[in-house]
Formats: sequence, structure tokens, C-alpha cells
Amino acid sequence: MFKKILFPINQSRESREAVSLVANVVKTYNSELYILSVVETNNGNPVMSDAAAVRKLLENAREIFASQGISAETIEREGLPPFVICDVAEEIEANLIIMGCRGLGLTQEGAEESVTNRVINLSPCPVLVVP
Repeated sequence: MFKKILFPINQSRESREAVSLVANVVKTYNSELYILSVVETNNGNPVMSDAAAVRKLLENAREIFASQGISAETIEREGLPPFVICDVAEEIEANLIIMGCRGLGLTQEGAEESVTNRVINLSPCPVLVVP
């Protein structure tokens, strides 16, 4: 059912907390796992300029999954996270995106600005949000 799973990560607590659920789903469905980290840009300029930190984040994530017997492919991209996440999901023909949720509150403005909300609305496949 879920042959390819995309797991976008950042340095948030919510990404770390989603790891066990991602591992469970990958093992249950014998899925391929793709871990994505997006270096956010603002008018073409990277907001997070330390590319080494992004590579380290991806490598640490790959090691965590490897310790559970799961191999994963890592992907690093630049751009606006919701659009990049959806573009990568389409490129790899993902069947599911699993992502943590860093809510901005229950206000209308918070919901509109949320990366998670935008991914849900733009995604080419189902999105599982881990609170």
C-alpha cells in the first residue's frame, strides 16, 4: 500500500518524535524510506546557510533508521519547504508523506502559514501528520 514514504525533517522536536511512527509504518508495509531536509530560501537566498548542519541532520536520521534495520535514501533541497516537499513527493512517486506538526496556534493566520497545512493542501499523496 505505501511502497514509498517521504519523511521531511528539520531540527524540531516534532520531527524527532515522528521517527518511531515512521519506522513502524516502514516496517509494517515494507516501504522504501526517503528522508528530506529543505534549506529554506527567502528570495533565492538560503535562510539557513550552514549546509553542513543539514547534511549532519540527514546523516543522523539515516543512522537512527539504520539502527532499526531500515535503509533510507536522503535528499537535500533548497526552496520553500511546502513546495519542495510536494515536488519531491511527486518526483519519487511517494505513496505517503509522514511529517511532524509544528503548529502556530489555533488562529486562522497560524493555520494559513503552517508548512504542514500547505503540504496537506498541495500534496500529490496522503499526508500523515504526527502531532
